[in-house]
Amino acid sequence: MADPMKIRVTLAGDLASVKVLMNHEMETGLRKDAKTGQLIPAHFIQNVTASLNGKPVMEAQWGTAISKNPFLEFKIKGVKAGDKVAVDWFDNKGDKNHIEDSVK
Repeated sequence: MADPMKIRVTLAGDLASVKVLMNHEMETGLRKDAKTGQLIPAHFIQNVTASLNGKPVMEAQWGTAISKNPFLEFKIKGVKAGDKVAVDWFDNKGDKNHIEDSVK
């Protein structure tokens, strides 16, 4: 299992702001190991999805250009207190991570 993510969901009217900090090394496959000189294999998040009460609201496809430990912020309209927001990511090596939070 990957390192834990952090999520914060804030509500203003019916608009929720979702902020997620993901822990991931995000290797491009182009960097060399300083000791061996060998290329470090690519290891990056490929797909990020978000849902509101189990219904998809956002999907992103990422590649090697995303930085280490990426931060993602997005907004969802039509949200009320108590709704559940979930974020998942999957990487090119089969690792995945999930976090959810209730709107406050």
